[in-house]
Amino acid sequence: MVHVLSSRTLIRPSDPERSRRFYGEQLGLAVYREFGDGPDRGTVYFLGGGFLEVSGRSEVPPSPAVRLWLQVEDADRAHEELRARGVEIVRPPVREPWGLIEMWIEDPDGTRIVLVEVPADHPIRYRPGI
Repeated sequence: MVHVLSSRTLIRPSDPERSRRFYGEQLGLAVYREFGDGPDRGTVYFLGGGFLEVSGRSEVPPSPAVRLWLQVEDADRAHEELRARGVEIVRPPVREPWGLIEMWIEDPDGTRIVLVEVPADHPIRYRPGI
């Protein structure tokens, strides 16, 4: 088996500056590191237990099959904060049939971002007998 030491998701936006404003200012992700210079410089953001790298530039739209899944403590609070920062909400928080509370937003290139709250009584948090 490959011994993975770290990981990150790479995004190649059509407009890197616009995407950095979205992820850094509107979504409020903390910067882990930056590299290079100029408009195509790279920025790596903290994503809880992982990282998101926004670098380079793409002339083609992202695949709709790619989505980011971000767990948040409180989906309603995230909804209020993001709406106040001008983030377009694709779908407000909804409790799904599988018990998670999900809210959907998109980055400037249309990459779907699912913000997920795991309720205290959800099996992800608690499994009887274990």
